[in-house]
Amino acid sequence: MIHNILVICIGNICRSPIAEGLLKRALPEKRVYSAGIGAMIGYPADPFAVQLMQELGIDISAHRAQSLASWMVSEADIILTMDQEQKRFIEQKYSTSKGKVFRLGEFSKYDIPDPYQQDLAVFRQTYTLIAQGVDALIERIAHIN
Repeated sequence: MIHNILVICIGNICRSPIAEGLLKRALPEKRVYSAGIGAMIGYPADPFAVQLMQELGIDISAHRAQSLASWMVSEADIILTMDQEQKRFIEQKYSTSKGKVFRLGEFSKYDIPDPYQQDLAVFRQTYTLIAQGVDALIERIAHIN
């Protein structure tokens, strides 16, 4: 059973807050949280990320970036990264994570590039990739649980 879903990116202000917001809306019965490998600790989500999510009726304005911690890895039933490099990093740093770390785009075999410090159009492209990954994941979780 999947109860705790951890979403990872680098700064925890762009991609992972978007994915966290989408997953929380789609799976309200699950515990969904996010963190960054190189988190900009305490920073809010990027204004473009907040704007995109507001357009969908999802409020991530209260989000504050936090750094990945070992307790998060231990508690998570599944850990979602944005790219292969992040997946490798987590599996190497946290031996207990093996077998539960996946790229969000794993099922369609793609990475989700970082839109940090780019324009709204790039954030929209990033959102599209995240949303596709979330949809594929939700479909899979429905078959597991």
